[in-house]
Amino acid sequence: MRTSPRTVPDNDIIIESRDLEKTYGRGDASVEALRDVTLDVRRGEFISIMGPSGSGKSTLLHVLGCLHKPTGGRYVLDGIEVEDLTDSELSEIRSRKLGFVFQKFNLLTNEDIVHNVALPLVYAGVDLATRSRLATEVLERLGLGHRLTHLPTELSGGEDQRVAIARALVNRPAVIFADEPTGNLDSETGTQIMGVFAELNAEGRTIVQVTHDRDMAEYATRIIHIQDGRILDEETVANPKGRGEGGS
Repeated sequence: MRTSPRTVPDNDIIIESRDLEKTYGRGDASVEALRDVTLDVRRGEFISIMGPSGSGKSTLLHVLGCLHKPTGGRYVLDGIEVEDLTDSELSEIRSRKLGFVFQKFNLLTNEDIVHNVALPLVYAGVDLATRSRLATEVLERLGLGHRLTHLPTELSGGEDQRVAIARALVNRPAVIFADEPTGNLDSETGTQIMGVFAELNAEGRTIVQVTHDRDMAEYATRIIHIQDGRILDEETVANPKGRGEGGS
């Protein structure tokens, strides 16, 4: 019988990877998407992962977000060793500890935004009244209290991305993962969305984003550069953008 995941001391590190690897396919058709990735992320950090197309940055985000299993190395998320967990255990961690924001929003077009935001709470077994209350609270927090009965198709791209952020926040995640969150937005709207992330980070949220845009990357406190599946280097952002700008 499988035992519960072993916990390790926190030490303020919420993400700890050592020699992380991810290979797709087998034999001559195999592709090494990640190789020897060692990375620590502290609670309350905002990091951007940058790299050219095919560099492995989205794969790294998906492995760190427990969407894909690593094929080698060690990975500890919020004190839990996750590299050998079953799919159901990974699903439970995602529903309890993680929030996701994607480039394409991934909203249900035939449901109003309250139902969209409440979806992670459905999987977590939260009752209907509580789901509606929590979803409404986080939408109001993001300036969408006047849009609660609207469908995603009735909103602008920036509003839809705020709905996606609200959905990522509703389960009070330990980490928010964002994959090219401004990729489908114009520059002005993208700047507004990054202001929301900066505000959330200033409140203590841990955020890991993938972006190809240097301007958007500089809203983070640290930038990780990746190429050919390996971390090349990293830099600290001396004056992250969006601080003190109200998040909009």
